[in-house]
Amino acid sequence: MLYSLVMKYYYSISEVSEILGKSTETLRRWDNTGKLPATREPISAYRIYKKEQLELFPRFNEFINGQKSKGNFVKPDKQYSVLELFAGAGGLALGLEQSGLKCVALNEIDKWACETLRQNRPKWEVLEGDIKNYNFSKYESKVDIVTGGFPCQAFSYAGKKLGLNDTRGTLFYEFARVVNEVKPKICVGENVKGLLSHEKGKTLEGMISVLNEIGYNVVSPVEILKAIHYNVPQKRERLILIGVRKDIELKYHYPLPYDTIYNLSDALKKGTLFSSDVPKSKGSTYPEYKKEVLDLIPPKGYWRDLPLKTQKEYMQKSFYLGGGKTGMARRIGWDEPCLTLTCSPAQKQTERCHPEETRPFTVREYARIQTFPDEWKFDGSISQQYKQIGNAVPVNLAKEIGYSLVKFLNNYYEKSKEEELSISLANAM
Repeated sequence: MLYSLVMKYYYSISEVSEILGKSTETLRRWDNTGKLPATREPISAYRIYKKEQLELFPRFNEFINGQKSKGNFVKPDKQYSVLELFAGAGGLALGLEQSGLKCVALNEIDKWACETLRQNRPKWEVLEGDIKNYNFSKYESKVDIVTGGFPCQAFSYAGKKLGLNDTRGTLFYEFARVVNEVKPKICVGENVKGLLSHEKGKTLEGMISVLNEIGYNVVSPVEILKAIHYNVPQKRERLILIGVRKDIELKYHYPLPYDTIYNLSDALKKGTLFSSDVPKSKGSTYPEYKKEVLDLIPPKGYWRDLPLKTQKEYMQKSFYLGGGKTGMARRIGWDEPCLTLTCSPAQKQTERCHPEETRPFTVREYARIQTFPDEWKFDGSISQQYKQIGNAVPVNLAKEIGYSLVKFLNNYYEKSKEEELSISLANAM
């Protein structure tokens, strides 16, 4: 019989097995492969798990709360401000705004993305141009959070402890430079999942070293957030790197995941996520030869559902290579989350075909799958609009991250008030 574990910090493998509904053999395999690494108990060397690890599982949160998770919503105790770098079309900024945070300025180099930001939020200060040409020192002590989806770029590591200057010439250097100039209470770096293994982990290790040098402790372990656990109907994964200023002795907690998984039908049809069917809009088309092939693919199918002769003709040399290549000639089903959207909806390696019509998703369908509201308009050509949407952080994922930041800042200011009161009382005695 499983007993009350609400106040525990460590859990045995048998307890975790019962809570998560997974066999102990599965948990041992997850430990060995690094999916859910266990700690060894000092004396017996038995596998044990930290509470903070298990909080990523909806079933665990349901167990300790005694009910379904109520979500991450928290109201800001005061107005908190964000400076966003590499802002793109505003997916992250919009989600943070929805969580109650205020964007005081956004930097972006792409002119079409900048027009998108201005068109939708005329009051936002959009700093268009290369980040290298901007000095952000005027925001020091005026901004609580700095965020940025900097591109993943390699730099020479060579086994040494990196400093800020060692990353010069990369966009991560610019991100760290701005953090160093502004000195926010917390900074958020967003990137692709591949950053974890980039250059065998040395790139991420170097970034952590740089943030440490400029006065920030990176929250460990660095988390990969799966968008499908945060009200996004898409199998998208993003690495979220959190740095807390060293003078702040508070622990940041990543947002808790939800139990509900939304599918493509939730994105494009009237329901819980959206109050109406997706609006009509323009979109790309397939060339005739590709349309003839994709006409043969059933919903949730891909190239292996084609006749063998057609497989070989369509896949060409790729047919004889290893790997599933499940994104090729792929038709999404209504009852599944969409695969990760890319910057171009008709590329052969990443086809995302509509469930019923043999065509790519339209611009508004793309935006729905990324949980942009229908009133959020995108500037530029159709290809530019696809690029902006495909590069964006899903809005609903960004909102949940925003709630976690609000909670952190609420705790910070509450603790500051308590410390000030304690000092005042001590001086009065």
